Amino acid sequence: MKHIQILTLVLLGAFVSSCEEDYLEPKLTSAINGSNYYSTPEQVESAVINMYDGLQGVNSSSGNDNHATQVEFYLTEMRSDNTRTKSSEGEAAQFESYNVEATNGIVEDYYRSFYNVIFRANTVLANLSNAGGSANQFEGEAKFVRAYANFNLVRLYGAIPLVTEPISPLNSEIAYTRVPVADVYALIVSDLETAVSQLNNDYRTRASRSAAEALLAKVQLTLGNYTAARTLLESVVTTGGFSLESNFSDVFYNEANSETIFAIGYAPGGLDSQNFSAEWLNAVGRTSGVNYVTADVRSAFEDFGGNRTAVSFRQDASQPEQYQVAKYFPNGELDAPYLADPTKAGNDWIVIRLADVLLLHVESIMAGANETIDPAALASFQAVRNRAGLMDSVTIVTKDVLLNERRVELAFENHRLFDLMRLGVAQDVLSNFSSTNGLGFSSTDVLLPIPQREIGLSLGTLSQNPGY
Repeated sequence: MKHIQILTLVLLGAFVSSCEEDYLEPKLTSAINGSNYYSTPEQVESAVINMYDGLQGVNSSSGNDNHATQVEFYLTEMRSDNTRTKSSEGEAAQFESYNVEATNGIVEDYYRSFYNVIFRANTVLANLSNAGGSANQFEGEAKFVRAYANFNLVRLYGAIPLVTEPISPLNSEIAYTRVPVADVYALIVSDLETAVSQLNNDYRTRASRSAAEALLAKVQLTLGNYTAARTLLESVVTTGGFSLESNFSDVFYNEANSETIFAIGYAPGGLDSQNFSAEWLNAVGRTSGVNYVTADVRSAFEDFGGNRTAVSFRQDASQPEQYQVAKYFPNGELDAPYLADPTKAGNDWIVIRLADVLLLHVESIMAGANETIDPAALASFQAVRNRAGLMDSVTIVTKDVLLNERRVELAFENHRLFDLMRLGVAQDVLSNFSSTNGLGFSSTDVLLPIPQREIGLSLGTLSQNPGY
């Protein structure tokens, strides 16, 4: 579903928080609200659509908070060795320098945005009795979205509050009670197993069976359950009906293409637009661009990029020594002036695509080993390399080679930091990168701080992560 509309009347009371309130505990301010509205299947579906609206987030040119996916690159790519700010200025520079403060507004924005998404998913689940014949479909979608939100939060913040029902004054303590990481993953796995069993493959910008299988496989790899992950990934490859786009550029500029498994939909010009495409081009009137490409990742492209290089980044026309991410030019327009207003772009954000799944398949077969010559792993790896124009025959895949291949194939798609964490090399890789570039990485910087504002609202119940 490309056009996801904000449900302003019904959701005004249910989802909007004032500056004194916490997104984890939205207050009801109108007679029509989430506690009494969802009484028909159509109304429950409006809550389903609202989950995806929450994932979209608010275009930053239209609001000051709840930006969700649109700010994720700060927390992921800019804390890896892939990107940085243009001039090391402002709050954004805290990410590249590994000097993130608990008061960082972007850290708080993302945390609150994704708990707001969880609230929306829990609202759907609380009203399934009124969903009629669509109850199973809506449950699968809600549990996929809740699992996706929790998976991102637990990887970025560690132990987090586990919120499984809409927050009210009677249960508000769950918003501030951190639970063990294992408990969070148990719910994620359970939610995704339900999603796999109840969804079909009708959608690309709503949850599907293949999207749930692929996300569950990544969770299982994170937990070290390689056999379970391999089974799920092979199901996506053999039954999902997906194929690699022959032209790498079409992955990003031919939306809902054959390779896309799940994307967050945007539309240009209005409430469903996004701003990150312009942010990366320094096209929003700022003196310091963000998500600019590091020399380190450019070096990786020299050896592994193939035809992906020109699609992935380019020189800044005004400052040739600088390099910009090129995968998400506003609406696919490769040369300025882009749109009349490039800050209201319509590029979908791809969360899961087939090339990612094929490389995860290699990882599942390696099962924690440092290399593999398994024919199935080599075939998956070769398919991705061939599309990049790198046709040399692959006879062995090592962990380092796999990491490099994932880095250039999925560059600037918010995978790199999570890959380093999942494969157990984040501390070594980022320590070396930090030392080489005079940055301040330490082992506690793998996780973000719990936002200080949330700790304050909890009256001290929420504890802070080490190092902050």
